[in-house]
Amino acid sequence: MEVIEHPIIFMLFGIIPVRDTVVYTWITMGGILGLVLLLKLIKPHLLEYLLELIISILDDAMDVDDLHPYIPLLGSLMIFTLVSNLVSIIPRMKSPTADINTTIALSLIVVLSVHIYGMRKKGVLPYLKEFASPVFMFPIEMIGQLSRTLSLAMRLFGNVVSGDLIVAIVFSIIPYFLPIAMTAMSMISGLLQAFVLTTLAALYISSAVEINEEDARVKAEGKRKKRSVKDLFNKKFRKEMANGESKS
Repeated sequence: MEVIEHPIIFMLFGIIPVRDTVVYTWITMGGILGLVLLLKLIKPHLLEYLLELIISILDDAMDVDDLHPYIPLLGSLMIFTLVSNLVSIIPRMKSPTADINTTIALSLIVVLSVHIYGMRKKGVLPYLKEFASPVFMFPIEMIGQLSRTLSLAMRLFGNVVSGDLIVAIVFSIIPYFLPIAMTAMSMISGLLQAFVLTTLAALYISSAVEINEEDARVKAEGKRKKRSVKDLFNKKFRKEMANGESKS
């Protein structure tokens, strides 16, 4: 079926095969950029509303003090995944996320970003030590990271492909009103999958950095206690010195 076949469209530099998924991805990215520029000129308040909506979703999913460093990645991930899931409703277009290569790439971006944010927050060695504490947990942690990547990729790929296949099959059997309802269900599924992928990415990043923030709070409390003890000692010392001077 055309839904699951991804033929080569042309050869880049004569040696790199470019499949239809890459072309549809370029079209999707160009469409997103064009729509953003158009809204910025005509309806800028809609962009503000969209940004507020994304921030609200991320704020509910992430338990961090400062959300701003994660908005560009997670916001772009949500918008691209959503548009990629829904673009198949346009005639002659295919969803880029209906190709396993696209979903694996998105999953790798998420997993690598989790580790990059974690290392930036905690430092490289402290972050890596968490995977080998105790040492025998290191292989299990590696298996967990691999399974996390595969689960993200297969979940998105399976749901998008199944929706497109159902619509294509129903349309070939009953080519009128029922496919419209199935297309609407496919759109709802695409919306949910974009939300799920972004929420999971936000949760993974939050879990990678929240321990560091908790440690920072503990250290800050420790410093405040030390400072209060030192201030109390200095205050007591000054009081004793003042009493000694008054007696003399």
